[in-house]
Amino acid sequence: MSKNEIPNKPKSLWRDVEVDSFPPLSENIETDVTVIGAGITGVTSAYLLMKKGYNVVLLEAGRIVEGTTGHTTAKVTSQHALIYAELIKNLGKEKAKLYYEANQEALRMIDEIRKEHDIECDFDYETAYVYGENENDADRIEKEAKAYEELGIDGGLTEDTDLPFAYSAAIQMHNQAQFHPVKYLKGMANILQQNGVSIYEKTRAVDVKKGDRPEVVTENDHTITSDHVVIASHVPFKDLEGLYFSRLRAERSYILAAKVEKKIPKGIYINAGSPKRSIRHWKNDEGETFLIVGGEEHTAGQSRNTEEDLEKLRNFAHEHFTVKDIPFHWSSQDIFTLDRVPYVGPITKNQPNIHVATGFSKWGMTNGTNAAKLITDLISNEDNRYEDLFSPSRFKKHQDVKNFLKESANAAKQYVKGKVNKGDKEPEDLNEDEGGIVSVNGKKAGAYKDSDGNLTIVDVTCTHMGCDCEWNNSERTWDCPCHGARYKPDGEVIEGPATEPLKKLEK
Repeated sequence: MSKNEIPNKPKSLWRDVEVDSFPPLSENIETDVTVIGAGITGVTSAYLLMKKGYNVVLLEAGRIVEGTTGHTTAKVTSQHALIYAELIKNLGKEKAKLYYEANQEALRMIDEIRKEHDIECDFDYETAYVYGENENDADRIEKEAKAYEELGIDGGLTEDTDLPFAYSAAIQMHNQAQFHPVKYLKGMANILQQNGVSIYEKTRAVDVKKGDRPEVVTENDHTITSDHVVIASHVPFKDLEGLYFSRLRAERSYILAAKVEKKIPKGIYINAGSPKRSIRHWKNDEGETFLIVGGEEHTAGQSRNTEEDLEKLRNFAHEHFTVKDIPFHWSSQDIFTLDRVPYVGPITKNQPNIHVATGFSKWGMTNGTNAAKLITDLISNEDNRYEDLFSPSRFKKHQDVKNFLKESANAAKQYVKGKVNKGDKEPEDLNEDEGGIVSVNGKKAGAYKDSDGNLTIVDVTCTHMGCDCEWNNSERTWDCPCHGARYKPDGEVIEGPATEPLKKLEK
């Protein structure tokens, strides 16, 4: 493969690690707490609850390495691009400072856990930077620097970075970190197993029946009855009148890992403008150092040629670094709330024993860890000073109404657009390893032709709320443009809020 080529099929750099598998749930059971989702939030929740003495069951729809945590850039940082000036403006200085302190505590918690249990996860302390590319970026960075001063953040403006190209301004945050997320989850899963936590993979939760002892129902009709339920499935698959589908926005971005000849910048970086450019490094056990570049964000499922997004990242890498090879590429899906602060806590005010953690806005390593601590404290009836900041029931009249209407209008627009667009191809017109919208017996459908010429045809109507999915050509997935559900070519659910697969069709 030429150094200018990107692998045909996506694969995350982090998923080269062998991880033990766990059985699916095969019976009805009872426990103290049911945790749904085995990413960093779910696994950390199970760990903290186990340490409190609770009996915990951890469910995962796929495998513990296959979800969002296995597709991150894995920066462990409180520098969430340029967020603090915005938080001061929208939430006030006190809550902006709480947001910073919550993420700093999460960073320290990850470090403490991996040290306590000797988890080798390539954890390194690094300086984090946001850099600008024009004068507008420079102005925004200067405002962020003033926010750092107001909040007492350890960092500020700097002219000293390791970037190999010119920039208009830069702001740094000291003593941040990066790590290998799958090695960390693997170590945590081993600890859970050794301490009696039951882990079930390939066990998709499809319903939660509320009550004094909520019941989680799986797709195979097994139930787990418990005192508390934690929905840590990235997007809540059960809404329970919380209107989460209308208060969240899904965004996709793309990442590649390249072997380069020259020095890779020390530190972790993200630019201030758009499209995003995220930069970090990682060294494998053989001593090879990889440049990890991410960006090209877009609203999930909204039609575009995603292979071109990868090409833009490749061009960026070649422009600024001497690339030898690009052996890995993958993508991530990130969930944003109306105000960029996660929703963590009771799913509604009237349902205090069902908790949700979502909306980490690209910064799930610290936000997810902090969410696990907050939920554990709530279940344990212990005080947590971040409860009000992250409460899913919070509402800020002017800003939230504005953003709520914007997201609702976008979903409605995509719903109508999908129904109007009809397929102009026949399934047989597709090339091998190609998918797209086609016409089957005069009706719109989705088809994928694999490398052996076999066709799979599905109804592209999302099983969540009926929007029409679009084909993602770099990931080989069907993506919903309304609320971010994703499906494999054969219609199997990859990511919620959908719980039911796309309907298969016959030619």
